[in-house]
Amino acid sequence: MKQVQISEDLFLLLIQYHIFECYNEEEKIAKELQQKFDSIINRNLYTKYKTAPTEEEKEKARQEYLDRKGIHSSFRW
Repeated sequence: MKQVQISEDLFLLLIQYHIFECYNEEEKIAKELQQKFDSIINRNLYTKYKTAPTEEEKEKARQEYLDRKGIHSSFRW
């Protein structure tokens, strides 16, 4: 099973939320978790692009990665 690292700040916010039931930072927690999720997805797409066995799969992963990163199609090769 893979492991994911989070910042110490996020970890402390999660502890406060779940253990101490301090719910005033919900939006910040959700925002940071969404950013982490996006970075994991982007990394997986990049890895898939670099390791795909066929050119079609590589191109599909590359296009999806560039779409997620917000690279305009006129800047792509």
